Amino acid sequence: MINTAVACYMLAGVPILGAVSCLMLWSDPARFRTCSVILTLVSLVAAIGLTPYLSVSSEGFLFLYLLPLAACASLLGQPAHQTHRLPGVITLVSLGLGMGILTNRELFGQLLLLILFALTAFLLYRYYSTQRPMSWLGIGTFVLGGTFILIAAVTSSSVSTTMSVLVCAILLPLLPFQGGYITALTKLPGNLPSFVAVLFPALGLDELSQVITNVSPTAQVTIGLLALSGGLFGAMKALAQSRVLLLVSYGSLSFFSIAWWFVASAHIVTFQTGVFVGAVGVTTSGLILAWQVIRTRCGDGVDPRAISGLSFSMPKYTVLVSLIAIAAMGLPPFGVFAGFLGMLLTSSFSSAAGLFAIFLMWLAASWYILDGVQPLLFGQKRADLRLKDLRGSEFGALLIILCIVAVMGVTPAIVLNAASIPSMTGFSPGFALWNG
Repeated sequence: MINTAVACYMLAGVPILGAVSCLMLWSDPARFRTCSVILTLVSLVAAIGLTPYLSVSSEGFLFLYLLPLAACASLLGQPAHQTHRLPGVITLVSLGLGMGILTNRELFGQLLLLILFALTAFLLYRYYSTQRPMSWLGIGTFVLGGTFILIAAVTSSSVSTTMSVLVCAILLPLLPFQGGYITALTKLPGNLPSFVAVLFPALGLDELSQVITNVSPTAQVTIGLLALSGGLFGAMKALAQSRVLLLVSYGSLSFFSIAWWFVASAHIVTFQTGVFVGAVGVTTSGLILAWQVIRTRCGDGVDPRAISGLSFSMPKYTVLVSLIAIAAMGLPPFGVFAGFLGMLLTSSFSSAAGLFAIFLMWLAASWYILDGVQPLLFGQKRADLRLKDLRGSEFGALLIILCIVAVMGVTPAIVLNAASIPSMTGFSPGFALWNG
């Protein structure tokens, strides 16, 4: 008989044991990638099959299904090369850790989160180059996060709540703890940045949903002020960047700060917040994968200002990236817009000035996407720049990203919410809002 604990161990074990089995194909990068992609789909099937035995919040179930899909897209979008084998193994291990954390909030889940922080810090220390110089700020942030986890495990409820919120601020980036997230997206090797863009925010919001109701009113106000400050900071930093990964990272920081402000204002994490955070993470992953396509053809050190007019030579790439960019900007009918509208309609606000600042953040953070994508795709055509269009695996990866955010945007929230909650958990389906 499968109980909740066994189901948690099985979900965590499938991708981790799969990562071990992939080692047998180490000498063949193409078969290695194929095997790892299949294992992410097996993990998704396992999550769906074990849903009746799990007791997870509604946004937790949403993320439980998103993580294997995000891992699949990130692995599919990277070239089958020997240098990408270890990041592929780490992706499967991180997927297992993430699914274990989502389904177990007891000591086992905290231990897995501690391992995830330690693994990320080690990778940042191990992999650095002229394109990815050492970042002690990012490493220190994850070490600090591990310290917060240990303190939370041995202290009283009030201190434990504070430490847990700080851990959430590292995973779901909030000023001034955004250093770990920014560093992970810009300096981790291979496909890991595109997966981490979904993994960390998902884990952060799920943990936040468990502790936000215990936060004091004073702490709520503090979180709200940090969210406003962080959102404006992220938008301004994004507008000032010339490097694509930094631009995307700071832009997503601005959007995640919007989620923090809504959570602090409502004193609860709603399902619509989960849709918003999940959609922002997935579109961020898609933009990173889109840039990976260019890096594969032009090299890691390529200057984005030297690339323009790709619509002439890469029509399939242009169509998919344009749609993902529209989704990332928060325009309908995609998931970012649906989540934002849902939060707006299901939350009460005491500060009109704060809501006005949120709209300014959205506009500023959206502008960086338009400013970055428009010249890349529709700028002046260069006769000396003739890049090959998307390969089959690259097309599949970007299509998965686009399908996810489209489904999250046009499917009624009541359907998504109810579909992710098995009857035995006793969670309420929530608000019957149409996402589109």
